[in-house]
Amino acid sequence: MFGLEIVDLITLAVYLLGITALGVWMGKTIKNSTDYFVGGRRFGKLLGIFSVFGAGTHSDQAVSVVAKTYTSGMSGIWYQWLYLFVTPFNWWIAPILRRCRAITTGDYFEARYSRGVATLYVLVGIGNMMVAIGVMLKGSGAVIRAVTGGQVSEGWAIVWMTIMFVAYGVVGGLAAAIVTDFVQGLLTIVFSFVLLPFALYRIGGFSGLHEGVARTIHAMQGADPAGHVPDPEKIWSLASPGEIGYFYIAMIVINALIGIVTQPHVMPISGAVKTERESQIGSVYGSMIKRVCTIAWTLLGMYAIAAYPGLTKESDQCFGLIAHDLLPQMMPGLIGIFIAALLASIMSSCDAFMITCSALFTQNIYRPFIAPHESQRHYVGVGRVAAVLTVAGGVLIAYALENVIQGLELLWKVPAMMGIAFWAGLFWRRATAAAVWCSTLTTFAVVYVTSQDWFVDWARVHAGFLLFTQHADELHLPRQMVLYLAAGAIVMVVVSLLTRAPDAEQLDRFYSVLRTPVQPGEVIEAPLTLPRGASPGPQRKLIDHHDFEIQRPTPRGLSGFFLAWGLVATLIALVCVLVRIGA
Repeated sequence: MFGLEIVDLITLAVYLLGITALGVWMGKTIKNSTDYFVGGRRFGKLLGIFSVFGAGTHSDQAVSVVAKTYTSGMSGIWYQWLYLFVTPFNWWIAPILRRCRAITTGDYFEARYSRGVATLYVLVGIGNMMVAIGVMLKGSGAVIRAVTGGQVSEGWAIVWMTIMFVAYGVVGGLAAAIVTDFVQGLLTIVFSFVLLPFALYRIGGFSGLHEGVARTIHAMQGADPAGHVPDPEKIWSLASPGEIGYFYIAMIVINALIGIVTQPHVMPISGAVKTERESQIGSVYGSMIKRVCTIAWTLLGMYAIAAYPGLTKESDQCFGLIAHDLLPQMMPGLIGIFIAALLASIMSSCDAFMITCSALFTQNIYRPFIAPHESQRHYVGVGRVAAVLTVAGGVLIAYALENVIQGLELLWKVPAMMGIAFWAGLFWRRATAAAVWCSTLTTFAVVYVTSQDWFVDWARVHAGFLLFTQHADELHLPRQMVLYLAAGAIVMVVVSLLTRAPDAEQLDRFYSVLRTPVQPGEVIEAPLTLPRGASPGPQRKLIDHHDFEIQRPTPRGLSGFFLAWGLVATLIALVCVLVRIGA
């Protein structure tokens, strides 16, 4: 049935019933909007780690990394390692987000700038999360179609996945998402690594993998001697001289660091744990687990080069084909476990994104503009309706996307467009609301214009340096990033200096909250507001100037930061060793 054995169907049924029951059971703990949108702020280190890992790790990422590795070699790892060099900064970012004492990132923009800017962020943030949900559903649908041998189409796979994660996410809110993320995070780790040993065994270990890749490249050279064929040695490089070189890596890392703070799910997940320490540990080490999983996905992409030559235009199918071909040969029921793990990865992210969007709409549009004095039960009900509508938008986007890589690159761009305003407001008192509007609209305009065919044709004649090759049909992604980030930053600075400075008293209240650590058991009455009787944290400026609010890092902040960099270096060294085995 559906291309699966009975034992696979039983495995799937047990998982789906169990995880849905767990999520619905968590719905009984919902008493108010804080419980629904940020889980009551009661979770510890372990659930903090798995909530970050689960929300940030999903099957479309495995699909995109395998697909990009198939076309670009080991450098395809940067399609998910773009946040590797950002991860140490999470040790500093997580306490800032936790100290906001906010439910949504929109609360930050309202307190720092204005309610209008918060509304702008809500529109951008909900659109971003819809695209994220659409990309995840698209990627998982492609895998399920390949795993079932085409017995289940992408369209039906998307429908059934949506029904399942909406069922428990709408009822249980972020609490259900975090608790189920723990279970689903464990399965996602299995999902990431279960195929790799089977693939290596089938191809003859690492030496067989190198031989298979070289054989495929040799065949490509014979079929198209005049075409561009990758070098069999360079294809194993983490920074190939081809499309994904050092400049490419540097720009996607800078873009990721600017945009990570405005990804809508980051604020509520940072706020769902009890203290700043839990938010730091969850943010850094939950992200590190994902970086380890990416290594397995990349090696599977290299296996796909050797095992499935000629799939360049259908590279989205590679991951599912590997599972379809290998797992049934190893043990009955493994396909069921694999699909369960795949569903775990997609559901653990989609439920968090869905609740995040419902919080943005309810807290930053519905409550202030439409119904400011309703009951907590009313707001929870509105949040559930908003969650369903958000998912509906994500499903439409899933059907519209051509491929996963296209959607993933769009997801990289959108958060950075308001990330400029976030960082400017955090460190520079002179940043104004008018500048946020001008900067954000400018970045959107630059992305739109530079994505048009007529602009690419113009660049081919007058600005060839913007293209990767003279015959490319789109701008080289990192060069496009330079254009919209530079334009947005310049407009942000110029308009801020030309417009009236924000109210000094409002700014003093805002920065005093961000300087003050969250105490265990602290009762939060309103976003970006200190509890009654709390004294603001002391000023410890790194730059002694009135317009700047850059605080000196603490010894604990520095030690955690450099420890995270040590882990980053260890992961890179590990990959460099792995790719030389059997070479």
